[in-house]
Amino acid sequence: MTTIRDVAVEAGVSVSTVSLALNAPERVSEPTRRRVLAAVDALGFVPKADAVARARRGAGRIGVLAAFSAYRSAARRVNGVMSATGSRPLEIVLFDQESSARSASPLLASLPVTGRLDGIILVSRPLDDAVATRLRDLRLPTVLVDVRHSGFDSVHTDDEAGGRLAAGHLLSRGHARFAFLGEEQRSDRYVSPSQRRLAGFRTALAEAGHTPVVRLARHEVGQALATARELLAAEPRPTAVFAADDTLAAGVMRAAHELGLAVPADVAVVGFDDGELAEALGLTTVRQPLEESGRAAMELLLRRIDGGTGAVREIMLRLELTVRGST
Repeated sequence: MTTIRDVAVEAGVSVSTVSLALNAPERVSEPTRRRVLAAVDALGFVPKADAVARARRGAGRIGVLAAFSAYRSAARRVNGVMSATGSRPLEIVLFDQESSARSASPLLASLPVTGRLDGIILVSRPLDDAVATRLRDLRLPTVLVDVRHSGFDSVHTDDEAGGRLAAGHLLSRGHARFAFLGEEQRSDRYVSPSQRRLAGFRTALAEAGHTPVVRLARHEVGQALATARELLAAEPRPTAVFAADDTLAAGVMRAAHELGLAVPADVAVVGFDDGELAEALGLTTVRQPLEESGRAAMELLLRRIDGGTGAVREIMLRLELTVRGST
């Protein structure tokens, strides 16, 4: 039976480094982590505790990996995941990760080896080819939400279409000076939902002869507020702002209030997501079916866990504009 020492020898590292790469991957450099995982794959190594757990359990442990702390939308997707389980005795394990807009996910690389999972749902997590190969080789049923990768079932919406919806609505209100507030992008590994929404917004405005001012902020109200203050204090001031999600839009609305600007008389604001925050603020927003996406992802995953084969399925869910007082 392959041991952790065999993996260490194969990878040319110490046993403690192998342990860190599998259990605390953020503490190991990416090149070393890749060597260790390549050795794990080559030798077919399964950590001892995992082997015992796998022998004891039946199919029923599902992992959901998302940036739960950063995005309220992630929790709403889990509600959808739970609603699709029915009476099945499933254990849902949540793995909280930083936004993909800010960093890659070391945990994702090692999770298939150490997570003791029967299936996994990855929310807004891009797959590099090495991780995708590992998931396939381990035959771990996997469904992607908000991202796509060849060979994997996925559930997503058309973020660019959402940006076009926002632009069309603001154009119909007669606006001519536009701005976009999006999330900072520190990772170049994938195109984030914020970037895709901006692309659609820009395209629709360009067709009407307009170019938006673009500002980026960290995904939190405080940072959005500071950036929005600068945006709304500039001359000429935009009369319409599209924010990449409702949290950023809340920062814009608060900044407008602090600057003595009336919403929507002086500045109209559109967000993206549509939940309790948008309702409380009277925010016009693009509604994405968050609970529905979680439910659809879980249904696809259960189909694979139950032995479903056949072509990869990609489910596209529809976006809608919810008009409220902010426009």
